[in-house]
Amino acid sequence: MSRRSCVASAALVCICALAPGALHAADPGVVPTANSGNTAWLLTATALVLSMTLPGLIAFYSGLVRSKNVLSVAMQCFAIACLVSILWLAGGYGLAFGRGGALQPLIGSPAAGWLGAINRNALHGTTPVAAFAMFQLTFAIITPALVIGGFAERIKFSAVLWFSGLWLLLVYLPVCHWVWGGGWLARLGVLDFAGGIVVHVTAGVGALVSALVLRERKGFPHLAMPPHNMTLTIVGAGMLWVGWFGFNGGSALAANGSAAMAILVTQLGASAGALAWMSAEWRKFGKPSVLGLVTGMVAGLGTITPASGFVGPLGAVVIGAVAGLVCFSATQVLKRRLRIDDSLDVSPVHGVGGALGTTLTGVFVAAPLGGIGYAAGMSMGRQVLVQLLGVASVALWCAAVTYVILSVLQATLGLRVSEDQEREGLDLSQHGERAYNE
Repeated sequence: MSRRSCVASAALVCICALAPGALHAADPGVVPTANSGNTAWLLTATALVLSMTLPGLIAFYSGLVRSKNVLSVAMQCFAIACLVSILWLAGGYGLAFGRGGALQPLIGSPAAGWLGAINRNALHGTTPVAAFAMFQLTFAIITPALVIGGFAERIKFSAVLWFSGLWLLLVYLPVCHWVWGGGWLARLGVLDFAGGIVVHVTAGVGALVSALVLRERKGFPHLAMPPHNMTLTIVGAGMLWVGWFGFNGGSALAANGSAAMAILVTQLGASAGALAWMSAEWRKFGKPSVLGLVTGMVAGLGTITPASGFVGPLGAVVIGAVAGLVCFSATQVLKRRLRIDDSLDVSPVHGVGGALGTTLTGVFVAAPLGGIGYAAGMSMGRQVLVQLLGVASVALWCAAVTYVILSVLQATLGLRVSEDQEREGLDLSQHGERAYNE
């Protein structure tokens, strides 16, 4: 061996001794491991998001309906959580996030589900695939659970189960793949950090079409149908707010600055939305209501969701404030002028809020406005057009497919309970129980 080779070999030994991680990274026999900090945060965020449905949405919706229908909405939320979990296992995860199939721009592969690629050692980035799949499952659970607000107090429980399963398969999973699974909208460059399109636009449109197909509740709009327990609704709203930190912050998939900023702008968007709605209601009706305050908070949360990982604090305050004003106006138009009985205001709050937030993301992602800046080749005008295309295409798909699902179920199972059952309440007529036994 030459003198130069000896020197090089000695230098290599010294480098390896000082930096053993370099050899470890290059060793093909070493199994890669997850980042413990990122994994811990994703697992925490998963629990937070699941708490938004169980028990957050249950409490929020239960308080808003009449006392004879409290158990029905709670039952629907619980049952949807169970049903979606099994469907996720049976291939739903693969259809949303599977890669490599012939129809990749449109839908994933069911073979990438729990029964296939997921094991203890499989990684998604720096976290276990199992953690990522479970985190995404919580989104798949809450989205059809939100839709039930559009037909609350008048639908058969069997119809809810069939509708939720079919809607997950034909609406949620394809849209999730288009935006987050490498589908055609992702390739166009649409920005949706945590579900403005995937969750809120689909839920809002689904609820609106459902309300139109099932028609209004008996007595609407002439009979007063106030929330039966505002305290329960406030508790549920608080749970939603806290859980939303996992919803948006967890979508960073890491314990980093992006997650921290997402949580900060979530807080600011919710606060601005609540105050803006309260102010608009105060001015119009002379008094601010607790219901208006918490509904404005939800509007702010839904609207900041698509932007949460892309904008800064200034953008969050503007987006939240605009959301409070626009969603309040949308509620007035939908119920007072158009007389559409979207029972729990899903479409004017989540649907309008999701579309508005997705569009404004294209503006406030700009670096001069505090955002992270545009991708290469993108400008504000082009990004806004991509955002609008994403909202419009998903809204049209969701409206058409939701209508078809409901029409098929109407012709087979039937959708509505009888007039006598509706008058009696769904708690007794569908489940044989009462929420309150005097």
